[in-house]
Amino acid sequence: MTSLAADDRIDDLSAFGHDPWWIILIKAVLIFLVLVLLTLFNIWWERRVVARMQHRIGPNVNGPFGLLQSLADGVKLALKEDIIPKAADKAVFILAPILAAIPAFVTFSVIPFGPEVDMFGERTPLQLTDMPVAVLFVMAIASIGIYGIVLGGWSSGSTYSLLGGLRSSAQMISYEVAMGLALVAVFLYAGSMSTSEIVAAQKDVWFGFVLVPSFIIYMIAMVGETNRAPFDLPEAEGELVGGFHTEYSSLKFALFFLAEYINMATVSALATTLFLGGWHAPWPISQIWPGSNEGYWPLLWFFGKVLFFVFIFIWLRGSLPRLRYDQFMAFGWKRLIPISLLWIVAVATIRAVTLDGGVDRQQLLVIIGIMAAIFLVMFLIPERKSEEDEEPAVAGAPSSGGFPVPPMPAGGPVRGAAAPLTFREEN
Repeated sequence: MTSLAADDRIDDLSAFGHDPWWIILIKAVLIFLVLVLLTLFNIWWERRVVARMQHRIGPNVNGPFGLLQSLADGVKLALKEDIIPKAADKAVFILAPILAAIPAFVTFSVIPFGPEVDMFGERTPLQLTDMPVAVLFVMAIASIGIYGIVLGGWSSGSTYSLLGGLRSSAQMISYEVAMGLALVAVFLYAGSMSTSEIVAAQKDVWFGFVLVPSFIIYMIAMVGETNRAPFDLPEAEGELVGGFHTEYSSLKFALFFLAEYINMATVSALATTLFLGGWHAPWPISQIWPGSNEGYWPLLWFFGKVLFFVFIFIWLRGSLPRLRYDQFMAFGWKRLIPISLLWIVAVATIRAVTLDGGVDRQQLLVIIGIMAAIFLVMFLIPERKSEEDEEPAVAGAPSSGGFPVPPMPAGGPVRGAAAPLTFREEN
């Protein structure tokens, strides 16, 4: 893979910013409609897939195959009574779901859906706009959604909502670090942060095959970033009732729900753009059919790849149990981030050797692979517990709440049946 030339970058970006105002308006409205319809479809698809995994039927009554069930649920949710808790900060309580929903729509403004096409007599790219730092723009706008979640939990006046908001902010910030580090290798190989140029750089080989560790790290981080199972700790029903949106109802709750599913589509579209060639057709189709990457056909390949990632979200939700919060945060900070940093150093070394020459690339790849395997084994080794953690509790010692707690068994938790109870006989 070679980076794009500077002239090509200027020519590519020069295609943006010249559309008539009505073309820009049509594109913006179409993106909005596509995201809303995709959300309704994803909700229905998730309910159907999880139902099949659990040997149930799922929605199948309203509309063909139950496709109108999500629309019916959305209308019902919007028409329900809107309740604002007495202890809530009313202005912030209303603003929070708006802050969460609007950035989810804005991030799609730089996602390329296809090449240049003829739209109502005008030659225009299937992308609202682009910029030299488009990927950083997506990360920055997506980060604003965290404010909506934090403020929603804080303004509710509820302890459960506040804990859910704090959990969510810590989780999203932690996994944004790993997600951003996973994208550095893509920037090094593409030579640009523009989404359209990154797609053009994958014309021959997708980065998902060249940068496999970055692809895997990004996929893990995007699940944690969107608060989806098995990383849905801010919405742990058994611990926090409903998380940051416990006190929300009606249309404001629907906005939080909409933001979650659009964010799921956003990270899927970004993964498609950065690792799976964007709107380019898969390899066998592009070789057999030369016109597969022309006209409006690339829309089919793009949304097919996006739905592939959405299916992974659904598959994980129906397969894996929820992690414990300390395990989840330790995995992000002690595993993903160090591995990402090591991989960036390896990729930068490979790029420098490839561009400058002087070192056998195959030998370098073998050495880096061996080092990566050693570090991976080291990271997977569980940490040893300290003696303080293993020390059993003293019988009758007060806990943090001032109540006595029973002692732990000397050998740790008892497995199997409990020992029979014996009672002292009184004379």
